[in-house]
Amino acid sequence: MTYRVRFTRDAAEDLERLYDFVLERDERDMLLAERALAAIRDGIATLRTSPFTCRKAREDMPLLRELIIPFGRTGYVALFEIDDSDTVTVLAVRHQLEDDYY
Repeated sequence: MTYRVRFTRDAAEDLERLYDFVLERDERDMLLAERALAAIRDGIATLRTSPFTCRKAREDMPLLRELIIPFGRTGYVALFEIDDSDTVTVLAVRHQLEDDYY
């Protein structure tokens, strides 16, 4: 089974924000920003085939889940919901050291 992965507007803005954050730290490090974005996209691509392998974000909401995306010494966390048997919606993406998105 293959799921269609879509992003909410907030999640798409999160990707831009995370990319910009890397560049704000060092404008010359565009390669690092590109690698971080590629890691996030590669991680999220796994949701097309195996969203149920990710951990539950809340016990009372079994279809709300989190995907851990490793990158360097830390990484990113994508909050997503399994909408139905065809669609997964990415709700938010955060760096692991950021505050929660709940």
